[in-house]
Amino acid sequence: MDLSFIPFERLPFGAVLAAQPLLALALLAIALSIIGGVVGRIAPAPGAAMRMMGSLGLAGVLVLTIVDVARLNPELDLALPQLGLPKQIVEGDETRVPLGRDGHYWLEATVNGHPERFLVDTGASLTAIAPETALAGGIAKASLRGTIALRTANGAAPAQLASIGELRAGNIVARDLDAVVAPSMQGMNVIGMNFLSRLDSWRVEDGVLILVPHHPQPAATG
Repeated sequence: MDLSFIPFERLPFGAVLAAQPLLALALLAIALSIIGGVVGRIAPAPGAAMRMMGSLGLAGVLVLTIVDVARLNPELDLALPQLGLPKQIVEGDETRVPLGRDGHYWLEATVNGHPERFLVDTGASLTAIAPETALAGGIAKASLRGTIALRTANGAAPAQLASIGELRAGNIVARDLDAVVAPSMQGMNVIGMNFLSRLDSWRVEDGVLILVPHHPQPAATG
C-alpha cells in the first residue's frame, strides 16, 4: 500500500504520538542519541553535539512528566507559580481558577481538612471522589448511604453515596455536600453541579473560572 498520501496523524502509530507529545519527544531524543553515537565514529564533534541534544531532550521529558504528576497529586507540592503552572487565587469575593494546560479547570480544595485537587465538570450532577480521598478525608461509614450504579464511559460501575462534612476551596465552604465514592475514578476527584449550584454565581472570563459564593469565607493559608 502506498502510504505517501496518508497524513501521519492518521497512521496508527502516528495517532499515538500525536496524542502523547511527551512520548514523541522521548522517542525523538532517543533517536537523536543513537544517531549521534553512529555519527560520532566518523565525526566526533557533531556526534557529541547530537548525543548532548538527545540527553537534554530526555531530561526535559523527565521534568515535564514530574510536573504533570505533581499537578494531579496534591501531596507532591510542585504546582508552584515559578514552574509556570496556573494557581487559583482569591480576589475580593471571588475564587479565580485559571485554565490548566490540559484544557480543564482544577480546583484546589480540602475534604474535611485534607488537601485534594478536583476536576471541575459541569456535566456531572454530583461531586465524585476516589476511595483514597474518602479515607484520607475521614468520611466515616456512617456517612455512606448505600450503593448506586455510576454511569461511566466504560459502562456502569458501583459507587457509594456519601456526604462530605466540609469541602473548602478558596473562599468557599460547602458543608454536608452530597457526593459519590467511586472506585472507577482511579484516584481522580470531580466537582459536580451540586457544588456549583450552591454558589451565588459562577462564570468563565478570558480562560478563568470565577466562583462567587453567597457568603465568602476567609481563604485558607499555609
